Amino acid sequence: MDTAALISRLLDVIETDIAPVTRKGVARGNKLFGAAILRKSDLSVVVAETNNEIENPLWHGEMHAIKRFFELDPAERPDVGDCLFLATHEPCSLCLSGITWSGFDNFYYLFSYEDTRDSFAIPHDIAILKAIYAVPEPETGTVSPDRPLYNRSNQYWHSHNIAQMIASLDRGNREALLSRFDDLNALYADLSAIYQNNKGAHGIALA
Repeated sequence: MDTAALISRLLDVIETDIAPVTRKGVARGNKLFGAAILRKSDLSVVVAETNNEIENPLWHGEMHAIKRFFELDPAERPDVGDCLFLATHEPCSLCLSGITWSGFDNFYYLFSYEDTRDSFAIPHDIAILKAIYAVPEPETGTVSPDRPLYNRSNQYWHSHNIAQMIASLDRGNREALLSRFDDLNALYADLSAIYQNNKGAHGIALA
């Protein structure tokens, strides 16, 4: 499958499998983050889940998907090495660890940390990574503002920014997929507005 077809399929999964359950989750007071685990062989969906922090603060979209994945019958559950991990938003420090410890060798995401902070008014991902993991240089006592927040390709997995993938395509595919990206951006903006209007009512620690 070529890159444009892969991206198109991932956008399909976000639109038809993740977003509907996320809409229900947001209506209950959860954040708008979701994830799905797909088979690499045919890109069929194994599980699609959304944030469920009102039940447990650890059930971020990715973590909830991982939980559901490992609750499947082992005889029917594909090996993690045969799976593609898809997140609507760039995984936070908790979810990066969850993906790593679960053994997935990849993840794809639609919205970046900066999108999460600026477009969806949830700044915690960047703030936590900087406050906890960005150790200052001993000589200066400061952290370079250009320092990456994490190693996006490493011995455990390779991450893929779908927006950057779209930008690398030829003009025809790029324009078609950017139109779909814009539609999903509008959909998630609506979900964000619902969440922001109602947050604080369910005791989520980092609302």
